[in-house]
Amino acid sequence: MTERGGFAPVDARERIGFMDALRACALLGILLVNIEWFSRPWQEFGEGIAPGLPALDMAAALGIHVFVAGKFWILFSLLFGMGFAVMAGRAAAAGRPLVGPYLRRTLVLLAIGLAHALLQWTGDILHTYALAALLLLAMRGLQPRSRLIAGLAVYYGLCALLLLAVGLASLVPGSDAAGAGLEQDPTGAAAEAARVYATGGFAEITAQRASDFARFAGYNLFLVPMAAALFLIGSWLVDSGRIRDLAAYRRFFARTLLLCGPAGLGLALWSAAIGVSVETAGGEVGWLLASTLMSIGALPLALAYLSALALAWTSVAGARALAWLAPAGRMALTNYLLQSLAGTLLFYGYGFALWGRIGHAGLVMLALAVFALQVAASHWWLARFRFGPVEWLWRWATYGIRPPLRQPAAPAT
Repeated sequence: MTERGGFAPVDARERIGFMDALRACALLGILLVNIEWFSRPWQEFGEGIAPGLPALDMAAALGIHVFVAGKFWILFSLLFGMGFAVMAGRAAAAGRPLVGPYLRRTLVLLAIGLAHALLQWTGDILHTYALAALLLLAMRGLQPRSRLIAGLAVYYGLCALLLLAVGLASLVPGSDAAGAGLEQDPTGAAAEAARVYATGGFAEITAQRASDFARFAGYNLFLVPMAAALFLIGSWLVDSGRIRDLAAYRRFFARTLLLCGPAGLGLALWSAAIGVSVETAGGEVGWLLASTLMSIGALPLALAYLSALALAWTSVAGARALAWLAPAGRMALTNYLLQSLAGTLLFYGYGFALWGRIGHAGLVMLALAVFALQVAASHWWLARFRFGPVEWLWRWATYGIRPPLRQPAAPAT
């Protein structure tokens, strides 16, 4: 059953396989970063690597900080923009309006994100994406090249504002020294939040989640326009033909890898050399500079990762390996929510209460194990069903019709 004009959910044969593989890789990167925050209070968010870690845990934390943190949410954001371009192209080809279905899709995503933040995990990104998607919809009339230029201008304009903040803060006498001497958690808010998450029941933890979510909602003033900028760049990658025909653009991806990889990694290492926390950076101003350099380098490094995977996809061995991951990306929304469910059940007081008991190296191994299980489960599920369960509901709400869920029975031989 399809919507009039053929504008309806696509099946596996119509999907861009590389985008599914890319979503799976982005999911892994996001989990590697997020898993720390299932066992660390949100009051410490933005302070960098916790001090006093054992050597092995510090090495794991540094690896995630330099190579993963801030890069894979960008990759996921680029993919969101790619998905918008694919949906808009299908709507145009079918002669159907885009605005109605896309608004429904966005509002449902907002509802899912808010429920996720309040009932599972404060660090939800879905509600931010939903708000940014409204900006993307408003700019849908831009030509592909104009979207690229606008996306880069907004992203690096925001980074320039951060650099301006660094400069202004550095003019305040003694600002770094004062920042370096701040007492850790002077109000006890982080310690209390840690106690609640580690030992509380569902009701107490839900109240803490709501409090933390309200406290950090202001981050959206920065994250929403940044996400919208990345959406624009991602939509350009599709509408320029680069994602639809990777082989034809091998030279583009090779150049991007060679230029953006060293630039992004160099900025990440420069940032880490300044400091990986408020303490190691010598205070708030030093840490703000280090964080800003990390943000400036995160986009080129994410584009380098994308390019490396695109080049791998154009080889037989690379395509086979990435195709094995692709089912996890086909049901990325379901898997993202399941990662939060697994994290909260493992670490929170109403689950196995492992809060604070696993070091960074162990968290990395746990994230890899959870992701491997998700890939295996996604293979099993999609052998029997056409969509992930949350994706199926999302498409139903978007298109106003219930798409068939089960895979058709194999013909008798």
